[in-house]
Amino acid sequence: MAPPSSHLLLLGCGQVAKEIIRQEKLEQSPRRITATTRNPLRLFELVDLDIEPLILPLPYAAIIEPLAADADVVVSFPPDGTTDSILAPACAAARTIIYISSTSVYGKKSGTIDDTTPADIASEDCRARLQAESIWKEYGAIVLRAPGIYGPENGMHTRLKTGSFKLPDGGKNMVSRIHISDLVRIILAVIEKRTLTDSTYLVGDKQPCTLNEVASWLCEQMKLPLPESIPISEANPTLRANRQVDASRILEELKMNLEYPTYRDGYANLV
Repeated sequence: MAPPSSHLLLLGCGQVAKEIIRQEKLEQSPRRITATTRNPLRLFELVDLDIEPLILPLPYAAIIEPLAADADVVVSFPPDGTTDSILAPACAAARTIIYISSTSVYGKKSGTIDDTTPADIASEDCRARLQAESIWKEYGAIVLRAPGIYGPENGMHTRLKTGSFKLPDGGKNMVSRIHISDLVRIILAVIEKRTLTDSTYLVGDKQPCTLNEVASWLCEQMKLPLPESIPISEANPTLRANRQVDASRILEELKMNLEYPTYRDGYANLV
Protein backbone atom coordinates (compact mmCIF):
# COMPACT_ATOMS: atom_id res chain seq x y z
CA MET A 1 0.00 0.00 0.00
CA ALA A 2 1.59 3.29 -1.11
CA PRO A 3 1.64 6.03 1.52
CA PRO A 4 -0.60 9.09 1.01
CA SER A 5 0.86 11.92 -1.00
CA SER A 6 2.86 14.54 0.86
CA HIS A 7 0.54 17.14 -0.70
CA LEU A 8 -3.21 17.44 -0.19
CA LEU A 9 -4.98 19.73 -2.67
CA LEU A 10 -8.50 20.83 -1.70
CA LEU A 11 -10.47 22.24 -4.62
CA GLY A 12 -13.10 24.26 -2.81
CA CYS A 13 -12.82 25.22 0.85
CA GLY A 14 -16.27 24.81 2.37
CA GLN A 15 -17.31 22.65 5.31
CA VAL A 16 -15.81 19.44 3.92
CA ALA A 17 -12.39 20.96 3.27
CA LYS A 18 -12.32 22.74 6.62
CA GLU A 19 -13.06 19.49 8.45
CA ILE A 20 -10.31 17.74 6.48
CA ILE A 21 -7.91 20.45 7.61
CA ARG A 22 -9.09 20.08 11.22
CA GLN A 23 -8.61 16.32 11.25
CA GLU A 24 -5.22 16.51 9.54
CA LYS A 25 -4.03 19.02 12.16
CA LEU A 26 -5.48 16.87 14.95
CA GLU A 27 -3.40 13.95 13.69
CA GLN A 28 -0.41 16.28 13.41
CA SER A 29 -0.03 15.33 9.79
CA PRO A 30 3.13 16.71 8.20
CA ARG A 31 1.44 17.01 4.83
CA ARG A 32 1.39 20.20 2.83
CA ILE A 33 -2.21 21.37 2.34
CA THR A 34 -3.36 23.78 -0.35
CA ALA A 35 -6.99 24.94 -0.53
CA THR A 36 -8.65 26.98 -3.26
CA THR A 37 -11.37 29.57 -2.91
CA ARG A 38 -13.02 31.93 -5.35
CA ASN A 39 -13.44 34.59 -2.67
CA PRO A 40 -10.38 36.81 -1.99
CA LEU A 41 -11.98 37.95 1.28
CA ARG A 42 -11.31 34.46 2.70
CA LEU A 43 -7.53 34.81 2.35
CA PHE A 44 -6.84 35.60 6.02
CA GLU A 45 -9.28 32.92 7.20
CA LEU A 46 -7.35 30.29 5.26
CA VAL A 47 -3.97 31.62 6.38
CA ASP A 48 -5.19 31.31 9.98
CA LEU A 49 -5.89 27.62 9.30
CA ASP A 50 -2.15 27.25 8.67
CA ILE A 51 -2.54 26.07 5.09
CA GLU A 52 -1.57 27.45 1.68
CA PRO A 53 -4.50 29.47 0.32
CA LEU A 54 -4.99 29.78 -3.41
CA ILE A 55 -7.38 32.49 -4.57
CA LEU A 56 -8.87 31.26 -7.84
CA PRO A 57 -11.73 33.54 -8.96
CA LEU A 58 -11.75 31.76 -12.33
CA PRO A 59 -10.73 28.16 -13.10
CA TYR A 60 -7.18 28.17 -14.40
CA ALA A 61 -5.73 24.79 -15.39
CA ALA A 62 -2.17 26.07 -15.70
CA ILE A 63 -2.11 26.90 -11.98
CA ILE A 64 -3.75 23.66 -10.82
CA GLU A 65 -1.81 21.21 -12.99
CA PRO A 66 1.58 21.45 -11.20
CA LEU A 67 -0.12 21.49 -7.80
CA ALA A 68 -2.17 18.38 -8.56
CA ALA A 69 0.72 16.28 -9.86
CA ASP A 70 1.22 13.34 -7.44
CA ALA A 71 -1.13 15.02 -4.93
CA ASP A 72 -4.25 13.70 -3.24
CA VAL A 73 -7.08 15.90 -4.54
CA VAL A 74 -10.49 16.41 -2.91
CA VAL A 75 -13.12 18.23 -4.99
CA SER A 76 -16.00 19.73 -3.02
CA PHE A 77 -17.22 22.76 -4.97
CA PRO A 78 -20.71 22.64 -6.55
CA PRO A 79 -20.98 22.15 -10.31
CA ASP A 80 -21.37 25.29 -12.40
CA GLY A 81 -21.25 23.79 -15.89
CA THR A 82 -17.70 24.88 -16.78
CA THR A 83 -15.20 24.63 -13.90
CA ASP A 84 -15.14 20.81 -13.71
CA SER A 85 -14.29 20.42 -17.38
CA ILE A 86 -11.34 22.83 -16.96
CA LEU A 87 -9.89 21.56 -13.67
CA ALA A 88 -10.42 17.80 -14.04
CA PRO A 89 -7.89 17.39 -16.90
CA ALA A 90 -5.45 19.50 -14.88
CA CYS A 91 -5.62 16.82 -12.17
CA ALA A 92 -4.85 13.91 -14.50
CA ALA A 93 -1.49 13.27 -12.81
CA ALA A 94 -2.90 13.29 -9.28
CA ARG A 95 -2.27 10.29 -7.03
CA THR A 96 -5.90 10.17 -5.87
CA ILE A 97 -8.99 12.23 -6.73
CA ILE A 98 -12.13 12.21 -4.59
CA TYR A 99 -15.21 14.03 -5.85
CA ILE A 100 -17.88 14.87 -3.26
CA SER A 101 -21.29 14.51 -4.87
CA SER A 102 -24.84 14.35 -3.53
CA THR A 103 -27.73 11.90 -3.30
CA SER A 104 -29.71 14.57 -5.15
CA VAL A 105 -28.66 12.67 -8.31
CA TYR A 106 -31.43 10.16 -7.47
CA GLY A 107 -34.04 12.83 -8.14
CA LYS A 108 -37.54 11.66 -7.24
CA LYS A 109 -36.56 8.06 -6.57
CA SER A 110 -38.00 6.90 -3.24
CA GLY A 111 -37.47 3.95 -0.91
CA THR A 112 -34.11 2.37 -0.14
CA ILE A 113 -31.22 3.25 -2.44
CA ASP A 114 -27.82 1.57 -2.51
CA ASP A 115 -24.81 1.52 -4.80
CA THR A 116 -26.71 -0.47 -7.41
CA THR A 117 -29.54 2.09 -7.70
CA PRO A 118 -29.30 4.03 -10.98
CA ALA A 119 -29.32 7.82 -10.82
CA ASP A 120 -32.29 9.74 -12.20
CA ILE A 121 -30.74 10.64 -15.53
CA ALA A 122 -34.06 11.93 -16.86
CA SER A 123 -34.23 14.69 -14.26
CA GLU A 124 -33.00 18.07 -15.45
CA ASP A 125 -32.21 19.01 -11.83
CA CYS A 126 -29.71 16.13 -11.62
CA ARG A 127 -28.00 16.79 -14.92
CA ALA A 128 -25.29 19.23 -13.80
CA ARG A 129 -24.17 17.07 -10.89
CA LEU A 130 -24.14 13.87 -12.96
CA GLN A 131 -22.18 15.61 -15.70
CA ALA A 132 -19.61 16.78 -13.14
CA GLU A 133 -19.32 13.25 -11.73
CA SER A 134 -18.75 11.88 -15.21
CA ILE A 135 -16.04 14.43 -16.00
CA TRP A 136 -14.07 13.67 -12.84
CA LYS A 137 -14.45 9.90 -13.25
CA GLU A 138 -12.79 10.20 -16.67
CA TYR A 139 -9.64 11.13 -14.74
CA GLY A 140 -9.93 8.36 -12.18
CA ALA A 141 -11.93 10.04 -9.43
CA ILE A 142 -13.76 8.16 -6.69
CA VAL A 143 -17.23 9.71 -6.35
CA LEU A 144 -18.84 9.83 -2.89
CA ARG A 145 -22.57 10.62 -2.96
CA ALA A 146 -23.58 12.14 0.37
CA PRO A 147 -27.04 12.86 1.81
CA GLY A 148 -27.54 15.84 4.16
CA ILE A 149 -24.24 16.73 5.84
CA TYR A 150 -24.46 18.06 9.39
CA GLY A 151 -22.00 19.13 12.06
CA PRO A 152 -21.18 21.94 14.49
CA GLU A 153 -21.74 24.69 11.94
CA ASN A 154 -24.89 23.50 10.22
CA GLY A 155 -27.72 20.99 10.42
CA MET A 156 -31.30 20.76 11.54
CA HIS A 157 -30.31 21.84 15.06
CA THR A 158 -29.06 25.24 13.87
CA ARG A 159 -32.19 25.87 11.80
CA LEU A 160 -34.49 24.86 14.65
CA LYS A 161 -32.71 27.36 16.91
CA THR A 162 -33.25 30.19 14.44
CA GLY A 163 -36.82 29.12 13.67
CA SER A 164 -36.06 28.73 9.97
CA PHE A 165 -36.76 24.98 9.78
CA LYS A 166 -40.23 23.84 8.62
CA LEU A 167 -41.49 20.28 8.34
CA PRO A 168 -42.57 19.40 4.78
CA ASP A 169 -45.92 17.65 4.94
CA GLY A 170 -45.52 16.98 8.66
CA GLY A 171 -42.09 15.41 8.21
CA LYS A 172 -43.35 11.99 7.06
CA ASN A 173 -40.60 11.55 4.48
CA MET A 174 -37.66 9.27 5.18
CA VAL A 175 -34.20 10.83 5.12
CA SER A 176 -30.58 9.88 5.68
CA ARG A 177 -27.67 12.05 6.78
CA ILE A 178 -23.97 11.91 7.58
CA HIS A 179 -21.93 13.71 10.20
CA ILE A 180 -19.20 15.86 8.67
CA SER A 181 -16.60 14.09 10.81
CA ASP A 182 -17.58 10.65 9.47
CA LEU A 183 -17.62 11.88 5.87
CA VAL A 184 -14.08 13.19 6.25
CA ARG A 185 -12.92 10.03 8.01
CA ILE A 186 -14.16 8.10 4.96
CA ILE A 187 -12.40 10.51 2.58
CA LEU A 188 -9.10 10.15 4.41
CA ALA A 189 -9.49 6.36 4.59
CA VAL A 190 -10.04 6.21 0.81
CA ILE A 191 -6.87 8.27 0.31
CA GLU A 192 -4.85 6.14 2.71
CA LYS A 193 -6.03 2.66 1.75
CA ARG A 194 -6.76 2.97 -1.99
CA THR A 195 -8.59 -0.38 -1.86
CA LEU A 196 -11.99 0.51 -3.29
CA THR A 197 -13.23 -1.67 -6.12
CA ASP A 198 -15.58 0.79 -7.82
CA SER A 199 -15.74 4.47 -8.80
CA THR A 200 -19.02 5.52 -7.13
CA TYR A 201 -20.21 4.99 -3.56
CA LEU A 202 -22.97 6.16 -1.27
CA VAL A 203 -22.09 7.44 2.18
CA GLY A 204 -24.53 7.93 5.04
CA ASP A 205 -25.32 6.95 8.60
CA LYS A 206 -26.94 3.70 9.67
CA GLN A 207 -30.32 5.00 10.87
CA PRO A 208 -32.50 6.52 8.16
CA CYS A 209 -35.71 7.85 9.71
CA THR A 210 -38.41 10.44 9.20
CA LEU A 211 -37.74 14.14 9.41
CA ASN A 212 -40.36 14.34 12.12
CA GLU A 213 -38.48 11.82 14.28
CA VAL A 214 -35.27 13.83 14.13
CA ALA A 215 -37.05 17.16 14.65
CA SER A 216 -39.05 15.83 17.61
CA TRP A 217 -35.93 14.45 19.32
CA LEU A 218 -33.94 17.64 18.75
CA CYS A 219 -36.77 19.85 19.98
CA GLU A 220 -37.05 17.75 23.12
CA GLN A 221 -33.30 18.04 23.75
CA MET A 222 -33.22 21.78 23.10
CA LYS A 223 -36.55 22.55 24.83
CA LEU A 224 -38.01 24.01 21.66
CA PRO A 225 -41.52 23.74 20.19
CA LEU A 226 -42.00 21.51 17.18
CA PRO A 227 -41.63 23.44 13.91
CA GLU A 228 -44.69 24.15 11.84
CA SER A 229 -45.66 21.96 8.91
CA ILE A 230 -45.77 23.34 5.37
CA PRO A 231 -46.88 21.85 2.04
CA ILE A 232 -44.07 19.79 0.55
CA SER A 233 -44.17 21.96 -2.59
CA GLU A 234 -43.04 24.93 -0.47
CA ALA A 235 -40.14 23.09 1.17
CA ASN A 236 -36.52 23.38 0.16
CA PRO A 237 -35.88 20.83 -2.62
CA THR A 238 -33.31 19.09 -0.39
CA LEU A 239 -36.13 18.24 2.05
CA ARG A 240 -38.61 16.84 -0.48
CA ALA A 241 -36.96 13.47 -1.07
CA ASN A 242 -38.38 10.34 0.56
CA ARG A 243 -35.60 7.78 0.58
CA GLN A 244 -33.16 5.96 2.82
CA VAL A 245 -29.50 5.39 2.02
CA ASP A 246 -27.83 2.02 2.41
CA ALA A 247 -24.16 3.00 2.51
CA SER A 248 -22.83 -0.23 3.97
CA ARG A 249 -20.64 -1.24 1.01
CA ILE A 250 -17.97 1.44 1.37
CA LEU A 251 -17.65 0.76 5.10
CA GLU A 252 -17.21 -2.94 4.41
CA GLU A 253 -14.58 -2.32 1.75
CA LEU A 254 -12.68 0.14 3.95
CA LYS A 255 -13.16 -2.09 7.02
CA MET A 256 -14.21 0.87 9.15
CA ASN A 257 -17.06 1.92 11.44
CA LEU A 258 -18.84 5.25 11.75
CA GLU A 259 -18.17 7.39 14.78
CA TYR A 260 -21.76 8.67 14.58
CA PRO A 261 -23.92 5.83 13.20
CA THR A 262 -27.24 7.46 14.24
CA TYR A 263 -28.59 11.00 14.43
CA ARG A 264 -28.69 10.69 18.23
CA ASP A 265 -24.98 9.92 18.32
CA GLY A 266 -24.18 12.79 16.00
CA TYR A 267 -26.41 15.47 17.47
CA ALA A 268 -25.82 14.60 21.15
CA ASN A 269 -22.70 16.76 21.43
CA LEU A 270 -24.08 19.47 19.17
CA VAL A 271 -27.12 20.35 21.30
